[in-house]
Amino acid sequence: MQSLIIPKLAQTVASATDIPAALLAAGINYTPITNVNWPESYPYKPKVEFAAAHDGEALLLHYRVEEQSVRAVAQQDHQHIWEDACVEFFIMPVEADGLYYNLECNCTGKLIVAVGKDRNGRVPAPLQVMQGVDRWASLGTEPFDVREEPTKWEVALRVPITTFFKHKLGSFDGLKAKGNVYKCGDNLPVPHFISWNPIKTENPDFHRSEFFGEMTFE
Repeated sequence: MQSLIIPKLAQTVASATDIPAALLAAGINYTPITNVNWPESYPYKPKVEFAAAHDGEALLLHYRVEEQSVRAVAQQDHQHIWEDACVEFFIMPVEADGLYYNLECNCTGKLIVAVGKDRNGRVPAPLQVMQGVDRWASLGTEPFDVREEPTKWEVALRVPITTFFKHKLGSFDGLKAKGNVYKCGDNLPVPHFISWNPIKTENPDFHRSEFFGEMTFE
């Protein structure tokens, strides 16, 4: 399994709009998402990379995507985000309790945040938590149907530590977590399911914490 060091920035980043420039200024490396786990059924691999950092108070995520079509039908948070052009960040902040959070974001910044030990019975984040996650999307925030044309898009998320509402973490400093990072699009013209760390299951399933990699926060 691959591991990830999540560096700490020297200064607080106040908004998602500022994240790409802050990561660039800090020289943060981008990690490609390249594992095509089910090549016989879903061979397509869009070009995807992500960068992760933190400022103690918030997790800072930036995704850069190039794919042959896009879709953003979801009109609000907690809808079927995974059916759109979607990137996902799963994190288990405390391995001992087995709870992990799924942060799923489509190309217009609509979001799912939920927590649980597996796919079933997941608890969605309350409205106040969702409102605290700042988002920036290069394609804007208005929903749209399928666009069958090669598209480059980016999203950035500023995820406050309070987003992980089932835990009292205090700070990201020194946190040792586990997780995985994904790109999907279940209802795109060419569905795909790719991951940072490989998933060794018969069928697509991102909710498999046994395949999470190490994530160490500076």
